[in-house]
Amino acid sequence: MTAPLWGLAFVVGSAAILWLISLRIRDVSIIDIFWGPGVAGVVDIAALLGPSSGPRTSAALFLVNLWAVRLAAHIFARRSLPAGGGEDHRYAAMRRQFGPRWWWWSLVQVFLLQAILMWFIAAPLVAVMLSGRAPMGVLDYLGVAIAATGLLFEALADVQLARFRLNPHNKDKVMDRGLWRWSRHPNYFGEAVLWWGFFLIGFSASGAWWLILSPLVVTLLLLQVSGVTLMEDKIEDRRPAYADYKRRVSAFLPWPPKL
Repeated sequence: MTAPLWGLAFVVGSAAILWLISLRIRDVSIIDIFWGPGVAGVVDIAALLGPSSGPRTSAALFLVNLWAVRLAAHIFARRSLPAGGGEDHRYAAMRRQFGPRWWWWSLVQVFLLQAILMWFIAAPLVAVMLSGRAPMGVLDYLGVAIAATGLLFEALADVQLARFRLNPHNKDKVMDRGLWRWSRHPNYFGEAVLWWGFFLIGFSASGAWWLILSPLVVTLLLLQVSGVTLMEDKIEDRRPAYADYKRRVSAFLPWPPKL
């Protein structure tokens, strides 16, 4: 079996185990914690089974595993807070929608779907691991720089928001400081930038243009599916000041706020 198929078996098998656990604890949000480690696991398996070695492989492995550990720790810590306990409201809404069918439909709708996405999105980095030992070029260095910038951007945004939420005086207020003064979702922007950087490294290693589908899918998910659109749905009902914040601040791309 090839390295990509072993990676697919890893994420599908892990998702199935997590699904069984979710039935026991009645919380499918645990898949979110696995997102980063799942993607990194696919890449790590390709690295173990592939022929590549050298600075390109090392840089890609370091960045994707650092991203995975940080993201998993961040989501776990957020869920551990009193305000973050319980099943994510997105999944809770789906549980109500599907009713008695949710116990098995969640396997397809949440766990297997995300497993396939993890495997597919990891493709540029898997291509790096299977590319051989060609020396790094300009695109590699540019991709590493862009990916590192995106990782730092989203990490800083998450830290700023976490500190804001920990202050009891900020309850029901809108975070509009630091990076959040320039973008309503700087963490999502950083995530998208990260994957565009990974695409450049993968393309430099393989020359495969179809790998651009990975950052395109990530950007689409962040903008239209599980990111900006979903997060802002009904948020003005909970925070009346958000309407003014929304008027002044860019939704995604960092931009000077309107006066």
